[in-house]
Amino acid sequence: MSDTSLSIGPARFIRMVAIGLAVTVGLILATGAAQGHGPGAVLGGLAHLKGHLHAPHLGLLASAPIQIQVHVAAVTTALAIGVVLMLGLKGTTVHRTLGWAWVIAMATAAISSLFIHRSNPGGYSFLHLFAGWTLIALPMGVFAARKHNVRLHGRTMTGLFVGGLLIAGAFAFLPGRLMWQMVLG
Repeated sequence: MSDTSLSIGPARFIRMVAIGLAVTVGLILATGAAQGHGPGAVLGGLAHLKGHLHAPHLGLLASAPIQIQVHVAAVTTALAIGVVLMLGLKGTTVHRTLGWAWVIAMATAAISSLFIHRSNPGGYSFLHLFAGWTLIALPMGVFAARKHNVRLHGRTMTGLFVGGLLIAGAFAFLPGRLMWQMVLG
C-alpha cells in the first residue's frame, strides 16, 4: 500500500461502524448485567423510552457547563475530520494537515472529558478509560506516522476513531444524558 492510497473504502468504513455499534451494545448489556439486569430487561428498557428524533435543542448545550461545551465542540470536530480522513487519500498534504487538526480535537475531547463527572458525581466513570487510552494512543499514532510505519499508524488512529468517537460517543446518547435530551428527549 502506497502512502497516497485509499486504504479504507466505503464498505470497510460501514463494517467498522457496524462493529463499533455491536461493541457498544455489548458494553450496554454488560453494564446492565453488572447492575443485576438481564439482557431482555436492558434492551426492553431502551425500547420503551420512546425518544423522538428532532432538531437538536441547542439551548440545553448552551446552558451546560463550559467543559461539556468544549467537549462537544471537540468531539464534533474530531468526528467530522475523522470521517474525511478515513475516506480520503492517505499521505497527502491535506491528510497530514487534517490529521494534526484531528489529533488536537481528540486531545481536547479527552482532556475536557476528565473534567466531566455527571455519570459519577465527584469521581470518574468507566467512560474516562476512553479518555486515558486516547491520551496514550494519540502520541503512539503520531510517532508511528513520523517513523513511516503506515500500518501501525492506520490501526492506531482507526482504533481511536472507533473506540474514542463511535463507541464512547454512543454512550453519550443513552437515555437521561445530555445528548439524548438534545436529540431524542
